[in-house]
Amino acid sequence: MKDKLILNDGTTIYLEAAASLKGLTVAFADWEAVAAIMPKLNEKNLLNVKAQNSEGVTVGNYTDLVLQPGSWEAKENGVYITISLREKTDIEKRLDNVESGQEVQDGAIEELAGIMGGV
Repeated sequence: MKDKLILNDGTTIYLEAAASLKGLTVAFADWEAVAAIMPKLNEKNLLNVKAQNSEGVTVGNYTDLVLQPGSWEAKENGVYITISLREKTDIEKRLDNVESGQEVQDGAIEELAGIMGGV
């Protein structure tokens, strides 16, 4: 068994090496396998991520992660991608809250405009 990352949607990514969140190496059979998994490393799936060791014991619970540039290497036995993740900064978290609040406010203004236009 291998260490693994479990994304918010339940997607499991098996790790070849896991030095830190900034250095997670994943082995793929080919580029098609890469294309099937890498898009799942999106903002929604990085909201809650669990790291488990080879025995299935959770060794880390992470929230609000951000995908950073990594690296890749094509070898005879497959494609090796090094994924780099980091936690969002406090400023990024605050900006997310402001944007979320703005969406709510915009919806309320539209609703009020609709009510006022119907009067």
